[in-house]
Amino acid sequence: MDYIVRDMAERDCKRVQDIALESWRATYEGIIPREIQDDFLRVAYSDEMMESRLAGSHVFVAEVAGEVVGFADFSPVDETGRTELRAIYFYPQHQGKGMGTALLRKGIEELGGVKEIVVEVEKENIVGKQFYEAKGFKPIREYVDDFAGHSLKTVQMVLTV
Repeated sequence: MDYIVRDMAERDCKRVQDIALESWRATYEGIIPREIQDDFLRVAYSDEMMESRLAGSHVFVAEVAGEVVGFADFSPVDETGRTELRAIYFYPQHQGKGMGTALLRKGIEELGGVKEIVVEVEKENIVGKQFYEAKGFKPIREYVDDFAGHSLKTVQMVLTV
């Protein structure tokens, strides 16, 4: 499959919002109640937050045949060389095709000075955990997070670059 990885542009915002919605539905069904998902997505992927991501994050998209099918959102690199991978989502039918690895590589190359990438993944998100483990991320701690009144078992993982 041919694809390109590039910086997110303002024109990509609606598509990224849709990818987040579909990815969350597929990933967290039976793990996070739908109403909590809806509330989170409404805030985290609002038009205002998308503007904020464009201005303050490093967001890259994967595009197939001119259509954005996935994205990754990295925080700025801090003084220790650490960045947080805040999100890496794809339409479910586009998972497992190498684009997640390409987005991860793009972040490492473009951000510069990255020594560690930290990610948090829900313990029951088996696909996500397997992806991170396959890329060399190691678990460093587990904790229970209060996510809008719902308890989530969260695994924090780190990749040393």
